[in-house]
Parts: sequence; structure tokens; C-alpha cells
Amino acid sequence: MINFVRNNRTASGFAAAAAAFLLALCAGLLVWAPPAAAHDELTGSSPADGAVLEAPPESVELVFSNNPAAIGSRVQVLDAAGTDWADGDVRILDNTATQPLRSSMPAGTYTVNWRVVSSDAHPIGDGESFTFTVRGGTSAGTSAPATAVPSAGASAPSTAAPLPDATQSPVLNRSDDPGSPWPVIVPAAVVLAAVAVLIALSVRRRLRED
Repeated sequence: MINFVRNNRTASGFAAAAAAFLLALCAGLLVWAPPAAAHDELTGSSPADGAVLEAPPESVELVFSNNPAAIGSRVQVLDAAGTDWADGDVRILDNTATQPLRSSMPAGTYTVNWRVVSSDAHPIGDGESFTFTVRGGTSAGTSAPATAVPSAGASAPSTAAPLPDATQSPVLNRSDDPGSPWPVIVPAAVVLAAVAVLIALSVRRRLRED
């Protein structure tokens, strides 16, 4: 009888210690879980938003808070008629994305639509834009770029196509919330719960045997 009581107390103490350890481990996971990573942000541009230039720029530069991915980027520089003056692909160096522009841009106000893939693999910039104005540019009698000049009998150039869906870019292992710590915490909690169940079953079996 004495041995049974001792074994019972030992098993109960072991179960209590195991439960305390699991609770401490769960608390540690919550405390040390990595904070949700913020997406990259646009911190500046050249030309700046609302800038008035005396001559057309050769390119538009976008500066971000971190280095964006080198794929899935797109920048449109649209005039009042909707013609896109971007020339070629976006070039990304460190945290700066550079979009070259066509020459002979006419005077007027331009709208810059942009989208890049953030360093956390999440597309940003959809629906965001800024403007700048060029005072001096191509005279009224100078033609626009060849791609925007209508040929004889052809219809006027259509407005620029909308930016394609960034989810089609080859970005792998992207979750709905890449910066959330829960994808780490939840599996760990499941493992701890399984360990707790195994310990409880082991203690119960030990008590039965005793």
C-alpha cells in the first residue's frame, strides 16, 4: 500500500512537472516568436510626387525601405492621353527600382503607376501612383514615340493596359501572410499537445500497473 502511494505521488509529481514544462515552453514560443515582418514601403522617388520639371527626365526611380525582388516589377508612366512612356524593363539595384523613359516626352502631367514584389515575396504598389509635371518638352508639332503614333487610317492609340496580376510572377513559397509568426507557433503547439497526451497516457498506464 505504501509503495502504491509513493508510486502514485511520484507519477503525479512527474505529470505536474511535465505539464509545467510544456506550459513554460509554450510561453517561451509566444515570447520569442518573430514579429510580423512589415512589407517594403516606397520611401522616395525621382521625380518626387508633385514635382515640376523644366525638362523631361530620362528615367523614373523608386526608392524602397528594403531591397525588392528582381522579378514581377512593372512601372507605367502615363501622359494625359494614357500613352505609356516607359521604355523597356524595370532595373532593380539594391533598394532602388529604375524605369527608363522614351525620349521626346511632351510637356504635361504624367502619372506613375508602379508595382514591385516586396522582399518578403508579397506584391505591393497595386493602386498606388504619383504624378509629376514637365514644363518643357516636345513641341506641339513633334511626334510622340513611334509606338504611340497612329498610322494613316488607323485608330488613335489606346490607353495603356493595366498592370498584369503580380501573382503570375514566379515567386515561390509565398503564403497569404508571409510576415506572421503563427505558421511557426501553430505546428509547435500541435507537437507539444501530442507530447502532453503521450505523457498523460504513459502516467496513466504506470498508475494502472502499480
